[in-house]
Amino acid sequence: MTAAVSPPHTRRVALVIIDLQNDFLAADGAYARGGAVSPAAQALPARVAQVATSVKAGGGLVAGSQFTLWPDAQGEPMVSPHLKTLRPFLRRGDFAPGSRGQAHVPDIAPWVDLSVCKVAYSAFFNTQLDWVLRRAGIDTLAVCGIVTNGGVASTVRDAHMRDYRTLVLSDGCAAFRQDVHDTALADMATVAQVLNCADFMAALAAGTP
Repeated sequence: MTAAVSPPHTRRVALVIIDLQNDFLAADGAYARGGAVSPAAQALPARVAQVATSVKAGGGLVAGSQFTLWPDAQGEPMVSPHLKTLRPFLRRGDFAPGSRGQAHVPDIAPWVDLSVCKVAYSAFFNTQLDWVLRRAGIDTLAVCGIVTNGGVASTVRDAHMRDYRTLVLSDGCAAFRQDVHDTALADMATVAQVLNCADFMAALAAGTP
């Protein structure tokens, strides 16, 4: 019996998961400690894991970004002034390279083929994401994760500028406020196709992502 072969176009699809990490989402993570919890974001991993499963079944690639606070020579995290003002609770060890806090949440970790450490909003900025995607023959990106108006929006615009066909998974993203999430999705619709996770998975199953 001949094994099923994925259509060529589904093998050119990558799911790009932005910052679903323990320090953002876990009950003992940095953001929970600082009281910066988004219930909408905490609901994402199980849903995104289903999407990742569908992408892998179609022969596609799953990439995950990991926001990282690199330590200086004294071991203190190098936090940008903007972030330090916004999140004053961040401290030594948070989002540190190789730490549990920096790691992908358990629901998605098994599906990630490629992890990139990022220091700013976009998963493309100062990372090897673009190089790997192109070498893998990827031309279509489905972007999800947190936050909709930050890392997701920046990555989507950078993908658009690099001539990827770009999709945004509306219920695969979250922000700290619903109105901010909705406004960001409307804004991204000018450069990307916005659809929900169920419709994207249905398109993958039909071989028409």
